[in-house]
Amino acid sequence: MESKLSLTEQLKTGLSILDLDLDNEKVEQLVQYLQLLDKWNKAYNLSGIKEVQRMVAYHLLDSLAIVPHIDGNIILDVGTGAGLPGIPLAICFPEKKFLLLDSNGKKTRFLFQVRMELGMENVEVFHNRLETFQSREQIDIVLCRAYATLSRVVSQCSHLMKADCRLLAMKGQYPEEEILELPASFRFVKTSELNVPGVDGTRHLIEIVPTSGQ
Repeated sequence: MESKLSLTEQLKTGLSILDLDLDNEKVEQLVQYLQLLDKWNKAYNLSGIKEVQRMVAYHLLDSLAIVPHIDGNIILDVGTGAGLPGIPLAICFPEKKFLLLDSNGKKTRFLFQVRMELGMENVEVFHNRLETFQSREQIDIVLCRAYATLSRVVSQCSHLMKADCRLLAMKGQYPEEEILELPASFRFVKTSELNVPGVDGTRHLIEIVPTSGQ
């Protein structure tokens, strides 16, 4: 396993490029999470990226690139998989509540372990399908990262998105066709290009809102 020191240095360099100032405790938590992911990945294949050094850029920094776009208090990360982007964001925002949702049992078991070992009281993990998931609280942001087409995402989570809720979808290439195929009940707001240190290719954050109160 890569030494904690070298992972920390790599992460701090990336955070500086992203202009994110995180205290040492949060950096330590991010590295602990990454080491847990690396350990579990060997047995449970939670991520297609096998080298922990590459995970710093492609998992941690890629998730943290959307920090400036996170507001509101209750954030739902759908199809969270190994906890991306939910876990890194929850470490950055301990005052916000993150709901991590996935239908894959081995991935949610990993997330329960992360929550326990890192003491993340602002995280709740749900083993459920998006279309049947019900939230006890009004959600401010729905997040998804490489989850599905935009039209599929909004059709599956429309019951969770009230008038003030935003969908933030993390994509690679700009999804022009997917935006054109959005149903009339949802409106494309804007796209933000993300420059992630150490990651090849383009990254885009797509913002979508309901067209009216639902």
